[in-house]
Amino acid sequence: QVQLAESGGGSAQAGGSLRLSCVASGRIFSIGRMAWFRQGPGQDREFVAVYVWSNMSPYYADFVKGRFTLFRDSGKVAVSLGLNNLVPGDTGLYFCAGGPNRGTHSRGESYAYWGQGAQVTVSS
Repeated sequence: QVQLAESGGGSAQAGGSLRLSCVASGRIFSIGRMAWFRQGPGQDREFVAVYVWSNMSPYYADFVKGRFTLFRDSGKVAVSLGLNNLVPGDTGLYFCAGGPNRGTHSRGESYAYWGQGAQVTVSS
């Protein structure tokens, strides 16, 4: 099994910044990509960004529009997501997901492992 531990998040005002981190432990050799999803109040879960180990590249949802940056933490099976120029619509529970690099990366069903979630709250 793989365990994903999230940290970071919290509260910020519109225009501010926050950072989320996710570290994998356990059978980490099975991790081919790590992603972030989020779920706002009363909304469905949506894809935010993914880091694919095989080509060492991040991919983002269209709504990110250059505001978020996903990068791999060196020396670990871990990623960090920098959230910049936040807007109230970014409020929600952010989940780290990981697994083999199979299936559509923007679909939650493609990930075998999930963290507990980290809250991000943006006030206007």
